[in-house]
Amino acid sequence: MSLLESRGIKPNKTLGQNFLIDGNTLGLIADAAQLAPDSKVLEVGPGLGSLTERLLPRCARLTAIEKDPALAALLHERFAHEPKLTIIEGDALECDIPGIFASGTADTLVSNLPYSVGTRIVVEAALGGIPPYSMTVLLQKEVAERFVAAPRTPDYGALSVWLQTLYEIRIARKVPPSCFHPPPEVFSAVVTLRLRSEIPPHAAMLKLHALSKTAFLNRRKQLASSMRDEHHSADSIRDALVRINASPAARPEELNVAQWQQLATIW
Repeated sequence: MSLLESRGIKPNKTLGQNFLIDGNTLGLIADAAQLAPDSKVLEVGPGLGSLTERLLPRCARLTAIEKDPALAALLHERFAHEPKLTIIEGDALECDIPGIFASGTADTLVSNLPYSVGTRIVVEAALGGIPPYSMTVLLQKEVAERFVAAPRTPDYGALSVWLQTLYEIRIARKVPPSCFHPPPEVFSAVVTLRLRSEIPPHAAMLKLHALSKTAFLNRRKQLASSMRDEHHSADSIRDALVRINASPAARPEELNVAQWQQLATIW
């Protein structure tokens, strides 16, 4: 707060700026990331650098992407003598997030993500070919609940399938609006995603992504009805569902993650 006031910086609603000011939550995020000394971290939306300063002593390198020019200037000033830190001034959505991980510039994501782009950043990182070995992110609670949702629940969808295929996911803590300045209108949550020891090849993940995304557009319809096309008859889809030990009348939300993987292979 005092740093904002001293620099005459006001939170930008257009950029979705809600600065995390609770020290306990900042510490929790840094602890939950479980960084190794050789970790190379990507932080999206560092803002004032409150999380940045907690991550730097724990990692080998940190790359921070900040869209707000005033905040980017502040970060350059605060961390001018920090050789571990690289600050990129720009829009994370216009940066090559998958390329950052593919190049080895970063191998883990730790961020207090803006609500408006949080899901997209996580999905781009996860499906980019070389997914980060871990992600520890703070985002909207409702989004976090979609990450961990189980089959046959309202929050379960294609996003749940994609991320749970690659990661073991846990909600570490729910965070109230009072921990931010200005307070958002919703609760947030700290989520940890740890890469599984065995994951499908990238081509298989892209296939799973496309199939489940299409299927969940009609989550209330039976797959045999909603997914039939010139290549897949209703009967062939029912046969495929039986092969993966699902009901031939199954709807998208009734298949578990393993069954979705099996169905994508058959498809």
